[in-house]
Amino acid sequence: MANIVFNIAKGKVCEYYDRVKGNDPSTSALVITPIETSGLEADSVLIDADNVTAVVVGTTNKQTTMGEKVLTDSDLASIPTPDDANDRNERSLPNVLWTAATGNAISKLLVSYRPNTGSASDTTDIPLCLFDFVMTPDGSNIQMNGGTFFRAS
Repeated sequence: MANIVFNIAKGKVCEYYDRVKGNDPSTSALVITPIETSGLEADSVLIDADNVTAVVVGTTNKQTTMGEKVLTDSDLASIPTPDDANDRNERSLPNVLWTAATGNAISKLLVSYRPNTGSASDTTDIPLCLFDFVMTPDGSNIQMNGGTFFRAS
């Protein structure tokens, strides 16, 4: 589950997920981006970023060799009903696979909302959550096991 929810997305993660799943707009997607270990700034610094550009403007960098994974409506689970018994609302991600992954070591995965896959831009992508995911790509496959990535309670 998320180590941090970006301030810009607090109270909105479920909404952005639901928009992608509901094709509103049809070009929207969630994006999973590996973040490099080297130069990684503290969560307390990154949490204030209002777009993906602001996440990587300092010493924090995307790990571009592995690349982003773009998840559209067909990749996402159905929108769950609120869990009234446990007084919470959750969203899940599917398993994500980077085949024959190489490049610099990573320490985090960034989940962001992309309003338009046709004109992808770090300036318009909204960072939602950032969570620990420590890996050193060595040419083997790397899999992020799916499951709950966000819980509001």
